[in-house]
Amino acid sequence: MNDATRGYIMIKNVDRVYVDAHGNEIEALKDVNLDIRPGQFISFIGPSGCGKTTLLRLIAGLDEPQNGQIYLDGELVKGTHYERGLVFQQANLFPWMTIEENIACGPKARGIYRYSTEEIREFIELVGLKGFEESYPHQVSGGMAQRASLARALINHPRVLLLDEPLGALDAFTRMNLQDELLRLWLERNTTMILVTHDVDEAVYLSDQIVVMTPRPGKIVQIVNVEIGRPRDRSDADFIQIRSKILKILQFAGEKKSPEYYL
Repeated sequence: MNDATRGYIMIKNVDRVYVDAHGNEIEALKDVNLDIRPGQFISFIGPSGCGKTTLLRLIAGLDEPQNGQIYLDGELVKGTHYERGLVFQQANLFPWMTIEENIACGPKARGIYRYSTEEIREFIELVGLKGFEESYPHQVSGGMAQRASLARALINHPRVLLLDEPLGALDAFTRMNLQDELLRLWLERNTTMILVTHDVDEAVYLSDQIVVMTPRPGKIVQIVNVEIGRPRDRSDADFIQIRSKILKILQFAGEKKSPEYYL
């Protein structure tokens, strides 16, 4: 399988139901169908509790649907695998390890560390952390910690990188810088990237397609193609037009009010 065909995701008729503390069934996802092309940058956006993170966890293999299937390059997703990298909102680095040791976790777990030492150094430089190899997570900024998280996921050469609001906890300036960093890494690595975000501007700035989801039960209400060139200008008329379109769809999708469940 060559790089041009790696990272093709098919989501077929997926349902996910949870049971809350009172024994009530919570329908998180209902009949979700989606094809994601290799090398695509796609965003899921929608109200809190619409199942965005649930869907990301299903793709990652951290959870399983009650009904339906998810395939990566024709293989049924079952359980976690390093070829489906996951980056969370918080960096989730091991505090007792240095930045370099955190990034090296994947190769060590796979038993290929001794063959990967040069590549580890390359990834540290790739994400702009050269000079901080021996620093511990508490000694670096939140943005630098997220760079380390990205490197830790990318060093395994995943077919798909799953991003669960990885920039949500950062200040606006750092967030915009890391958005550009994500785009650079995406262009260099040609990795399929799937982003969960609440930020419409972020979705328009980064994505080829934006998947808008309804409140619980989560369904895909519309898929919007972002057909503007890169680099993108947030003040450009085409950018503003797509942002307005997404906001209108979200307003329509959110008309049916229901309690929020963080799934």
